[in-house]
Amino acid sequence: MKVIMKIEVLGSGCAKCNKLAEATKKVVAELNLDANIEKVEDIIKIMGYGVMSTPALVIDGEVVSSGKLLSNKELRQIFVSRK
Repeated sequence: MKVIMKIEVLGSGCAKCNKLAEATKKVVAELNLDANIEKVEDIIKIMGYGVMSTPALVIDGEVVSSGKLLSNKELRQIFVSRK
């Protein structure tokens, strides 16, 4: 059975949040990862992760980055380390 990575991009819809969501989709496609990507804009859900600064990246329920627009290189490193 294949494990599908659950990726959430947390953010209110600001430019940096949208850029992180697009970069995440691009890198996931480049790495050919089996992943579900969800953009979360609900402030209550975002606060539920304890995130105070967006954009944030959550993989399988774990916050791996917040308050920073990750580069494609940084995203690749994060995803490859979790394969």
